[in-house]
Amino acid sequence: MSKTSPGRFFEDYRLGEVIDHAVPRTLTAGERALYHALYPARHALHSSDTFAQGCGLPASPFDDLIVFHTVFGKTVPDISLNAVANLGYAEGRWLAPVWPGDTLSARSEVIGLKQTSSGQTGIVWVRTTGRSQHGAPVLDYVRWVMVRKRDAAAAAPDTHVPDLRAALDPGDLTVPEGLDFTRYDFAASGERYALGDYTKGEIIDHVDAVTVEEAEHMMATRLWQNTAKVHFDTRARPDGRRLIYGGHVISLARALSFNGLANAQMLAGLNAGSHVNPCHASDTVTAWSEVLDTAPTDAPGIGAIRLRLVASTEPGTDLRDADGRYLGHVLLDLDYWALCPA
Repeated sequence: MSKTSPGRFFEDYRLGEVIDHAVPRTLTAGERALYHALYPARHALHSSDTFAQGCGLPASPFDDLIVFHTVFGKTVPDISLNAVANLGYAEGRWLAPVWPGDTLSARSEVIGLKQTSSGQTGIVWVRTTGRSQHGAPVLDYVRWVMVRKRDAAAAAPDTHVPDLRAALDPGDLTVPEGLDFTRYDFAASGERYALGDYTKGEIIDHVDAVTVEEAEHMMATRLWQNTAKVHFDTRARPDGRRLIYGGHVISLARALSFNGLANAQMLAGLNAGSHVNPCHASDTVTAWSEVLDTAPTDAPGIGAIRLRLVASTEPGTDLRDADGRYLGHVLLDLDYWALCPA
């Protein structure tokens, strides 16, 4: 009997199944250093202990996307090893800061299944929760992924598409204990703009761009222990090209958004997200944001800003064609809440 595993295929999933993902991960300062080496990430709260202490925290927490990538990576061998594409996200919440020395683990529940019309693949919806070594949840989110079938002739499961919320309410967001922006240092943060300086519908072109390198995206994906074949093995896709991990594009776009949104310090909610078109090495990623909403919180000096973050391979803010289809150069369409000074 073989001791190795080819990973799960669509017909291996069952609605309501709970999967405890292997290999907990202890995060150290090394992950922070590598993250800042891989992306032009500069948000002050995740860069400086002194700045974080001025905002009421004991030290600088890990960048929220380090937490996301680490938890996501735990799920890949069980959820998306045989994926064709990761399709989207919803109902994501960052629930507590993560610090050097914390150990993260992940558990997922299968909440939806639907075979595609081709009969060759199916879509699997999972709700994933990341927890610390103390069992406390630090992150939860829903994602859905298109997975190959092992046998196209295998019977399709009953279709169940989960009813997901279009967006989180501001009251659903968690503000970390002790976070206080009443003495916020705008000079140290890099920009002077607070919540009241942004208006609904405002478009912010983040100006800068980053060209994706093959070595960098594979290093990043290995860092998160993401073993999906399409990111490493040129035989895994018909075009013979490695697919850039969608989270790599998210981190690039989020880092680029510093220019214009330097004070959108902490991610608090992930309302929706789609990896619209594939990204490959040598593509140059640009980003722009649209302000969708703003809201107060009960925490001192802290507001919430809802943003649409779009990454593309061409400059400009065009998103869809006349028929409403995404344009071919659009890579990412992400809707999220962030915490910023009120």
